[in-house]
Amino acid sequence: MDRFGDSGPPFMLTPADRYRQTSLHDNSSAIMNSIPHDNTCISAKSSLGNMTSLLPDLTNQFRTLDFTSPDDSHDKGFLLIDGKEHLKVSSAEQFVCRLGCNKETRAKVVSIFGNTGDGKSFTLNNTFFGGHEVFRTSSEQDSCTMGVWAAYDPQLGVVCLDTEGMLGVTTHENQRTRLLLKVLAVSDIVIYRTRSERLHSDMYTFLGSASRAYSHHFQTALQSVWERGEFDGPLSALGPSVVVFHETTNTDPLPTNRMESAEDILRKRFEDLKCKIDAFSSLRYVGVKTSCPPTNFSTLQSAVESELDNTTVRSARQPHVIYQTLKVLNEKFSGEIENKMTLLFPDQYFTCPVVCLSCDRRCSGSMGHLREGVEHYLEAKCRYQHQFENCTYICKSCHNSGREQRVVPRLTSSSDTSWLGLARFAWSGYVIECPRCGEIYRSRQHWYGNKNPEDSAVRKEIQHVWPGRNVPLSSSQNAAQRVLDGVTYISEAVSSVSVPPTRVLSSWVADQIAPKYWKPNNQIKHCHNCKELFPLTATKHHCRLCGEGFCEDCSSKTAVVPDRGWHSPVRVCDTCYNHFPIAVSVQNSAEPAEVDDTEVRARKYGEVVVNTISSVASVLEYPRELIKDTARPSYWVPDHMVTSCSCCDVQFGPKVTLHHCRDCGRCVCQNCSSGRRPVPQRGWDAPVRVCDQCLKQD
Repeated sequence: MDRFGDSGPPFMLTPADRYRQTSLHDNSSAIMNSIPHDNTCISAKSSLGNMTSLLPDLTNQFRTLDFTSPDDSHDKGFLLIDGKEHLKVSSAEQFVCRLGCNKETRAKVVSIFGNTGDGKSFTLNNTFFGGHEVFRTSSEQDSCTMGVWAAYDPQLGVVCLDTEGMLGVTTHENQRTRLLLKVLAVSDIVIYRTRSERLHSDMYTFLGSASRAYSHHFQTALQSVWERGEFDGPLSALGPSVVVFHETTNTDPLPTNRMESAEDILRKRFEDLKCKIDAFSSLRYVGVKTSCPPTNFSTLQSAVESELDNTTVRSARQPHVIYQTLKVLNEKFSGEIENKMTLLFPDQYFTCPVVCLSCDRRCSGSMGHLREGVEHYLEAKCRYQHQFENCTYICKSCHNSGREQRVVPRLTSSSDTSWLGLARFAWSGYVIECPRCGEIYRSRQHWYGNKNPEDSAVRKEIQHVWPGRNVPLSSSQNAAQRVLDGVTYISEAVSSVSVPPTRVLSSWVADQIAPKYWKPNNQIKHCHNCKELFPLTATKHHCRLCGEGFCEDCSSKTAVVPDRGWHSPVRVCDTCYNHFPIAVSVQNSAEPAEVDDTEVRARKYGEVVVNTISSVASVLEYPRELIKDTARPSYWVPDHMVTSCSCCDVQFGPKVTLHHCRDCGRCVCQNCSSGRRPVPQRGWDAPVRVCDQCLKQD
């Protein structure tokens, strides 16, 4: 007993025999009507035995005829999905009717893929339909298959899907590829048809991409459909089995020997090209060398029938389930998709390979443009990153007048002396000065209501950061380091004064660097809690939570105040400590609210300066290494990451002091950094320490 019927012949039928036998059975009435009724023939052979003896001859004659009715839709493929991904069959009942099968029939789906003109339709016709043109073929240049066509083989119980060829001339390449992937996802067996002397990279690319798409998108979508109860049973987690049908003319197909099979060679090539195919349940290779036509499809037929018999991974299912699956995938993965032609020679072949450090985009200039005196450039906008400080300012007044004048925040204005400018910076912040308009902005100029420079004075632009090219600083990134460097100058100035600064001067300085929510010292006459008046020489303490002034006894508690930007224990008044214990005492609390971190940092660094003015000795006792680590600019190499000079490799130690070059940020010794010059692109306007290598570059 074979698979084609309980009373079938004991030998294996060819696809042509199967198709003719099905046509003979389904069109018996048409066959009987087509028999010629010749009275002479009947009267000459009137006996039953004689008529019986004629039947084999008539049968043999009928088996060589094509009894397919040209109007019978079941013997021709029909358009299932057009090239624009529109489903052309409206319902599962119509799908079953067009296939010409019973709704209770169980079938598997076999689809075919390949490049246009490789004979996909011809292959399906000869593999399943005995060579009859169920799927249309053509010898013309234009592709005869657009979209997806379907037909049913009743003997093998297979729904065949013929797909549009790849590499054909089309304006919707990406949309066509998505359609092919959806068809592949509902298939049980995929035939990849290629007619070439050697396997091309497009096959590996397509199957590798299809495997990835199935694992990342289609598998989850199919699983959700099953969970909603739209299928009779659970789906396999694995994708379809793949049969590569490779036909050559002059070269030999992939060999198979004891050491290595053709499938092993294929898998190794997929791996070398980094194209994973782990989503497919199996991979088979069928190679045929056709030196003289016609093509021999018997090997492909055997391979497909073997995969059809394998039900361990995928089982046959009813046609309405096949239709519903394809409909769900087609509706889910649809919509507009950009269709761009792939360039044969991408711009990266010829453009500069340098990449912006901030946005990771390539420079748009041609290779070698720096030798021609053209700087790196890129029209696309960059993104801001604080470690690069790649934000630049343009004077808003000049911009409104049609001029693009870049400005840089500086330590001092052009009219200030170095010491006075440093002092003003310590209490009032940085200055933005335009060469045409003069001073246009000074940060922290007032106790309250200070505005950002973008609000009135400048336009902000994000600049690309190219390796080896410095970006002008747009903020006071070096503020803390400059304050630290200025401690020496302030200490010398204080030591030259005949009498120590008064408490009034210290209070005024503290007001200049106080956060906005602090009450100014000149307005504090008595303790906010006990109402005791402050003597002229008394110290006024500010609660870091409410900002009011208190005496020593009423502000003896310390706690973390993350909502105000204080992440280590600081002074708080007794009232805030008792009434808001959660807000001030829980150190591992939720994310802090948005605060002006620059204000808090200014206060922290400024406290060192205030202590300097009050007493030079207090600064000398302050842990200087802690200040250095806090004040270090972002481009400086941290001290703990280096052990030797970057110029002469001498080891740092008690006798060899570590210094930072203000230009490159590297750690150097005293002998390799004896030069001084301004570094305006880093925010240093006055002459500062620079290593010998940076001096030589100048």
